[in-house]
Amino acid sequence: MTRLVCAVLIVCVVVGCSATPPAAGPFADDVAFLRQHTDVIVLWDPATGAQVVASPSMQGRVLTSTAGAPDWTSHGWINRELIASRQLQPHINAFGGEDRFWLGPEGGQFSIFFPAGAPFDLEHWQTPAPIDSEPWTVASRRQDRVAFSKRFQLVNYAGTRFDVQVDRIVRLMHPAAVWQALGIPPVAGVRMVACESSNTLTNAGEHPWTPEAGLLSIWILGMFNPSPQTTVVIPIVGGDEGQLGPAVNSDYFGAVPPERLTVRNNVVYFRGDGLYRSKIGIGPRRAKPVMGSYDAANNVLTLVHFTLPPGRSDYVNSMWKIHDDPYNGDVVNSYNDGPASPGAKPIGPFYELESSSPAAALAPGASIEHLHRTIHFQGEQQALDTIARSVLGVGLADIANALPR
Repeated sequence: MTRLVCAVLIVCVVVGCSATPPAAGPFADDVAFLRQHTDVIVLWDPATGAQVVASPSMQGRVLTSTAGAPDWTSHGWINRELIASRQLQPHINAFGGEDRFWLGPEGGQFSIFFPAGAPFDLEHWQTPAPIDSEPWTVASRRQDRVAFSKRFQLVNYAGTRFDVQVDRIVRLMHPAAVWQALGIPPVAGVRMVACESSNTLTNAGEHPWTPEAGLLSIWILGMFNPSPQTTVVIPIVGGDEGQLGPAVNSDYFGAVPPERLTVRNNVVYFRGDGLYRSKIGIGPRRAKPVMGSYDAANNVLTLVHFTLPPGRSDYVNSMWKIHDDPYNGDVVNSYNDGPASPGAKPIGPFYELESSSPAAALAPGASIEHLHRTIHFQGEQQALDTIARSVLGVGLADIANALPR
């Protein structure tokens, strides 16, 4: 069976499980709220206090996490208003979550978010129910992981039908595994929480998926709490634009003002304050296997680390228009929420760190796998600075001062 592998790393530290793990502060409030309104699975590491919360009813997404005492920060953005209402919304049910499963492409002639012939606008945009509102099955559960599965059908803008099987495993990572994945020695003076999702997309039908009829891709999105001092940091490959393409694609929802987006020394800085609707992307020739953010207000360094399959440049294009090349899309995306129009209510607010697999040209029964890990570090600023310099290539001061305040 053909198998294509793309690894993406997201960190949420937890090893072991208990029926009633201890919690306090904002994280305990979030867990209590979620238990009141939906089904949750809490994984935790009794040695460190780190915990991760996932929900079968919400497509097996990781909703939030904490590194534990002393402040029990809750890292994931949760849409309390929507969850408490128990009412499904048109277009999208943005329940929140640090690691949620989606599929691309969102826009274009092979979109799975727009019906055939519809204009590419918010009124006609609709997230497919299997990745938006339908529950997933818990296939198995152990102390350090939970496995989810879902089988469904999709029809794209061109009329192609996909018979889809998705298998998703959420694993809790020990700190030693985190340092090994990042390729750096352990740094003292920090607490962490980390979570790896392994996502497998299988062609469950009788016909091959071909570029001419449209292809799918695995798309993992993390939604986080914004702050006025949060900056997204994306290292990129330097070089000639004619050969590698633009440093950053910022045309998803119109041009991004320079005070919200800049590129310095092959690092992209993007504001994550949840106040201005905007989105950016990095193409496969520019992408490196890491991105992150730093919240200077709450002293939280977040890393999303992923492996890129060598030589692959065929990523689906999700921009809301018909494309000359539908497989010239982005590997990495970041979205900052805000009003879609003056006076409108934002979805969140939140900001997102996202990664995608290559396009999945699969024979019947074949699969593609995408690994995604998210890591939150809290602690001494000098220690966080060491991690940022080692993984992102820039220090905390570079990040905090990259965009005007």
